[in-house]
Amino acid sequence: MAIGSNTNEMMSDINVTPFVDVMLVLLIIFMVTAPMMTQGVAVTLPQATSDPLPGQEEQLMVTIDRNKTVYINEEAVLFASLGEKVRGLTAGHPDRPVYLRADEAVSYGDVMRVMSQIKDAGVSHVGMVTVPFSTAEKQDDLK
Repeated sequence: MAIGSNTNEMMSDINVTPFVDVMLVLLIIFMVTAPMMTQGVAVTLPQATSDPLPGQEEQLMVTIDRNKTVYINEEAVLFASLGEKVRGLTAGHPDRPVYLRADEAVSYGDVMRVMSQIKDAGVSHVGMVTVPFSTAEKQDDLK
């Protein structure tokens, strides 16, 4: 196709510039909004040196926040009814693990009381959720 010719041919090139512009705008929107979409209850987890466990489809997460409020997944529950609710959620799945997340400001005794409620509900596998140490923090703690 010659430039400046007066032929009535259709142009077969696709103009992708508007498509790229829209994609870049969407990318920027998602980059800005993604950090705002956090899930769960905010707790400061203790640090440990163990490797992470492989994830599963449906996880049952019990969380204790800084104010000693107990949550099952994201729903607040009373401590007195924790065992009953966990028993109901694990009925029919005796080997279903329950993961316990506790803020590092919560006392050891409070964590053990919640763990005892979970164990009394018939759960045989209770995992503790932590965050890994960085290498520099490991060296400082060993000194």
